[in-house]
Amino acid sequence: MDVNNAFLHGEVDRDIYMEQPKGFESKTHPQYVCKLRKAVHGLKQALRAWYDKIGEFLVQSGYQVTPADSSLFVKKQQEKISIVLVYVDDLIITRDDEEEINSIRENLSIRFQMKELGELRHFLGLEVERIPMSTKVRKGYSPKPNIRLCAEEGKELANSTMYRQLVGNLIYLTMTRLDIAYAVGVVSRYMQRPKKPYLEAVRRILRYIKGTIDYGLLYRKGEACELRGYCDADYAGDHDTRRSTTRYAFNLGSAVVSWCSKRQPTVSFSTTEAEYRSVAMAVQESTWLMQLMNNLHQPTDYGVDLYCDNQ
Repeated sequence: MDVNNAFLHGEVDRDIYMEQPKGFESKTHPQYVCKLRKAVHGLKQALRAWYDKIGEFLVQSGYQVTPADSSLFVKKQQEKISIVLVYVDDLIITRDDEEEINSIRENLSIRFQMKELGELRHFLGLEVERIPMSTKVRKGYSPKPNIRLCAEEGKELANSTMYRQLVGNLIYLTMTRLDIAYAVGVVSRYMQRPKKPYLEAVRRILRYIKGTIDYGLLYRKGEACELRGYCDADYAGDHDTRRSTTRYAFNLGSAVVSWCSKRQPTVSFSTTEAEYRSVAMAVQESTWLMQLMNNLHQPTDYGVDLYCDNQ
């Protein structure tokens, strides 16, 4: 669902004044200013004011904001669960309680001017496709996981803007493509002074994406929702700083729900230290994921298995 003019619903909590709008100036008092009674577009408090308004409405409707994610609201009645996800003026509503969903849709439409967008197909640039339960063929080729670049190699690019645009698009794509996360992380380190070898690495990633354009995340219905994690780290993989890179991924059933590829903030003095830092970061993520599952009333009465390859 989409809220029309969402920011205009918010209430201001302090005295805020604005110049008289063009075309509505007072002829008798042109020097006067207007005192806002509600939030308007362009006001820096408008987003927070809107969140407070929609949050207050959902709480009054019996929903609880989850401690793990303040944009996620959950309502449980007996064994049925309804979930509302709020992102600015876009709302996703899901449930196993059809009656509650119809009720909250109707109440939202009465309280706010809403636009019904139907079944979820697009959200924040993501495409959602519902298909029957099936098996997805794994790719046979991916960007080299040991891609390495050096700041001193190659000739500087005449036009660095194109490089930054390409890398920015690739970073956005990693939202659903964890298979390119490491390679994209490497090329994104050289945004300031990109050189020709870096551009060739970017083109290599783009060629791979062209051949795997239909790849995505597949979540199967009916699988056991048990969390399992994997983590790894290279050692001194960055030639320029000698810093290592942490990588982890968490599965819920057979589907990946969280992943990361990030250069460690400090230099590790051994492979053991690099792996230990990787495990520590993965444990932090697993703690948050377990809290989120608890907030969604999913059973978490088990320890999360976290696999690493250090001996």
